[in-house]
Amino acid sequence: MTGSTAASFTADDYRARMERAARDAAAAGLAGLLVAPGPDLVWLTGYTPPAVTERLTLLVLATGQDPVLVVPALEAPDAHKAAGAPTLTLRDWTDGKDPYAATAALLDASGRFGISDNAWALHLLALRQVMPASSYASLTEALPMLRAVKDAAELELMAAAGAAADATFEEIRNVPFAGRRESEVAADLDRYLRRHGHEQVDFTIVASGPNGADPHHEAGDRVIERGDMIVLDFGGLRDGYGSDTSRTVHVGEPTDEERRVHDIVRAAQEAGFRAVRPGAACQDVDRAARAVIADAGYGEYFIHRTGHGIGVTTHEPPYMIEGEERPLVPGMCFSVEPGIYLPGRFGVRIEDIVTVTEDGGRRLNTTSRELVIVE
Repeated sequence: MTGSTAASFTADDYRARMERAARDAAAAGLAGLLVAPGPDLVWLTGYTPPAVTERLTLLVLATGQDPVLVVPALEAPDAHKAAGAPTLTLRDWTDGKDPYAATAALLDASGRFGISDNAWALHLLALRQVMPASSYASLTEALPMLRAVKDAAELELMAAAGAAADATFEEIRNVPFAGRRESEVAADLDRYLRRHGHEQVDFTIVASGPNGADPHHEAGDRVIERGDMIVLDFGGLRDGYGSDTSRTVHVGEPTDEERRVHDIVRAAQEAGFRAVRPGAACQDVDRAARAVIADAGYGEYFIHRTGHGIGVTTHEPPYMIEGEERPLVPGMCFSVEPGIYLPGRFGVRIEDIVTVTEDGGRRLNTTSRELVIVE
């Protein structure tokens, strides 16, 4: 199966994103944004440098001026090919010149700027040296919702990524489990995700038996046995947008306790999903799912947040966690993934990606949330 046929983003799409980012920065009291290579730069401009090196590449979105991309001269031809390039002024610099002085000339020397979380300390410290009165905040701190609300084209890509992950689960549930190593099943997941259009696989968790009590278990050499509960959690990027789903399967017939724990997690996941609606707080989703597990007597065994945002990365704001009072807005996409983890015994997690609609929520994963029996 090949990738999605969804239309590519246009220069106008990138212009609108940069304009909105600049407005949001000004509203947050910032003099501008400084965006280094990474997911924010891709989302704002469509540009991915051919290599991330010590040479400075930086998008400058400063109040009252057009966007400028500072780029090494040897990479300028690639930058000109980016879909968002027509909306930018490209300012290249050659080896032997000072790119930080050139960048500082575009900025308020005493301003406060939002800067990419993944910007190199090398670059930030050099900017501080030429602008000692400047100050900085990480983009996640300053503009946590920068990429959170997806437009119609982005939602189409998110839905396609979710469908590809669902197709992967439908395949993996039919492979042999008993007698194989976790790492072998994880390799199957990787292969199926790529078969269904993923260009990048970020994780393939296969946590069998007692390993299921570790939410982020790395698939290893443990041989899967009959009677094992197995947490499967997998995802990555398809056409630049993320998938992430979890299902729990069982090798052979489960015990009554295993079925009961799975039923509790399934009810919690449903409660979390039903709490999704515009205007509800992020923490309301966490509270709804957590209450079901706590009321069943397993509250101490639900040891992580209920969800995280997803988009051009597989983990990003917003987060469904107690204390996050940010309201849900149509177009937000995030996971709803409660779990119960019984140390030394087994774990259960069920996860869908959900998007907020005008009157509630819509699941982007639709495979069965019942306990699946595998061989």
